[in-house]
Amino acid sequence: MNLEEFLMKNIGKLPPPMVAWAERHLKKIPSIRRKIEKEYDELMDGLETSLKPYKDKFPTFARLPETGRSRAEVLQEMESLRQREEAQWKDGFVSGAVYHGDEEHIEFLNRVYAINSQSNPLHADVWPSTTKFEAEIVSMCASMLGGESQAVCGTVSSGGTESILLAMKTYRDWARDAKGITRPEMIAPVTAHAAFDKASQYFGIKLIKIPVDADSRADINAARRAVSRNTVVIVGSAPSFPHGAVDPIKDLSELARMHKVGFHTDACLGGFVLPWAENLGYNVPPFDFRLPGVTSISVDTHKFGYAAKGTSVILYRDKELRRYQYYTTTEWPGGLYFSPTFAGSRPGALSAACWAALTSIGEQGYMDATKRILETAEYLKNEVRQIPELRLIGDSLFVIAFASDSLDIYKVLEFMSRKKWSLNGLHKPTCMHICVTLRHTQPGVKERFISDLKAAVAHVKSHPEEKGSMAPVYGMASTMPMRGLVSDMLKKYLDLIFKV
Repeated sequence: MNLEEFLMKNIGKLPPPMVAWAERHLKKIPSIRRKIEKEYDELMDGLETSLKPYKDKFPTFARLPETGRSRAEVLQEMESLRQREEAQWKDGFVSGAVYHGDEEHIEFLNRVYAINSQSNPLHADVWPSTTKFEAEIVSMCASMLGGESQAVCGTVSSGGTESILLAMKTYRDWARDAKGITRPEMIAPVTAHAAFDKASQYFGIKLIKIPVDADSRADINAARRAVSRNTVVIVGSAPSFPHGAVDPIKDLSELARMHKVGFHTDACLGGFVLPWAENLGYNVPPFDFRLPGVTSISVDTHKFGYAAKGTSVILYRDKELRRYQYYTTTEWPGGLYFSPTFAGSRPGALSAACWAALTSIGEQGYMDATKRILETAEYLKNEVRQIPELRLIGDSLFVIAFASDSLDIYKVLEFMSRKKWSLNGLHKPTCMHICVTLRHTQPGVKERFISDLKAAVAHVKSHPEEKGSMAPVYGMASTMPMRGLVSDMLKKYLDLIFKV
């Protein structure tokens, strides 16, 4: 047996560092590389139909048309596309994604956007209304998250990922300036959002991942062991995207405070749910600026804040820390240039729509919406508990994750997809989830979900021989030891998205 044959046969038994070495070695072998590429191409061919359903139904433009199309024609085509796509999310078949979706609310935000469509906060002198909106958005979020009587401040960003990236960049620069740290490290649970890994790659911050306990909450003892002289920030989720668990923010933030490093609460998903859940009497562990160790929070206004897609808020305990986020340059021939976030020009209309959503809904509106969502989630959890083949993961308020010890959960997921449901397949552990939104509180939706889920379990149980089409892909992505191959597959998928 030569080296290549040995590696292919035994790679799953190797420790992670050796797996990475073996993978690099194998991918350099022409015959193996050709085989991998062939499998990728076959997989992408199977996905192209679902990713490009309009290819033969609507005009395709690989270059600018010689003469412009009529506006009426363009609008008619867009209306046709909208009608094809909106039924799935409007009828509550989608996990997360569209968090409000009421037609009157959408029309209201569209009207606000139209009024402000030309505004750009980069030019604050031309559109001071936008700076008013953004300052008040930040203040309202700070007040909601325990910062009302403190110096809590922040900025508006384009989404949760940018809020997280901004915060991690801020801690890197703060630690370099204040503590002389040139090899920064961040500590985050394995369930923390992928944006933290992205920040690690973008900004050269070493990501130290810590495990979670049986309830999917960050292991505080592992966090203690992970702290080093290069630690610049510790991270906790409120809640985590995969399983909806709120990490032990109090203990983690105290650990950060003891070591004089930053602590970031990622409340992108729960920032507009947990405060109102607490007011409604639900058991919500502390997670916000009322904890002295919390130094920053990310919260998405375009999720349960019900703003149009494209806004989030990053909050800091004080202005001194926020200044490490800002960009300024004083030597450019184009004049003095400065911006609070990564973007220069930004759509002020999105900030206006965000402000309009927050002020039109108000505290009572958010309280009422949260009550409906949590009651629906409680119904779903109770019903899932009654299905013997399934088990809930953790104890979440509104993200319901479940696994199976006797069935291939990805086959259950695929059956649900055939029933029009767009749910999230997860791994480590192998499971799936539904993030409950206002769409699911509509009459009949929660009952339909449980009915279809029971049918899915029964079908998979009675047809063990069926492999399915997507279930093997999920399974491969979950179990393949060579993670670089999975990464390559995802890049091929992205290539396919941009294929005309």
